[in-house]
Amino acid sequence: MDPIKQWWVEEKAKKAIEKLVAHDFKAIYRKTKEEAVQEVWKHITPKQRIGVGGSLTIRGLGILEKLEAQGYTLYDHWKPGLSKENILEIRKSQMTSDLFLSSANAITLNGELVNIDGIGNRVNSTNFGPGKVILVAGYNKIAENVQEAIKRIKNVAAPLNARRLNIDVPCAKVGKCVDCNSPNRICRVLVIHERRPSLADILIILVGEELGF
Repeated sequence: MDPIKQWWVEEKAKKAIEKLVAHDFKAIYRKTKEEAVQEVWKHITPKQRIGVGGSLTIRGLGILEKLEAQGYTLYDHWKPGLSKENILEIRKSQMTSDLFLSSANAITLNGELVNIDGIGNRVNSTNFGPGKVILVAGYNKIAENVQEAIKRIKNVAAPLNARRLNIDVPCAKVGKCVDCNSPNRICRVLVIHERRPSLADILIILVGEELGF
């Protein structure tokens, strides 16, 4: 990355991290995806049951393949060939996993996490249940405030994800939110973490690279 842009990214990340820590989250910055992966591995211990939220960022780190090869129990509802019943059971298991890996749709410069789900299993697992939660997010997820975070999610992340998944919703056609009432709508549950939930252990790793949507 260009040094000037790297400086800009790090200054934004530093501000967000300071606020996240002030809000009782654990939060750190890592320049590269590879450094973020090294950090995640520090928190993985033998025989852990590991839940995986719906996240392109986590799947892009290359961690899941190594965990599976090493015999870890993975609760990953994106695995191909699963029945609807299997997927539902896996989603439920994520909420009681020893470690839950995911990303955040947006992180504000005021130290808030903002996420929008269609079902709610991912955000449920960031509130209560797993022994530890690690959220890895690229600098592209940083937003000025909650309002800008929601705007970003609905007009960037949601249309891109809907199109990626071939979901028949208006935003996947026009590239922005129209606040639809489609039965296939993927923006149904809005969760804003103003502070760390009292019984949750959450580590946020902000990365100086663009990751996910």
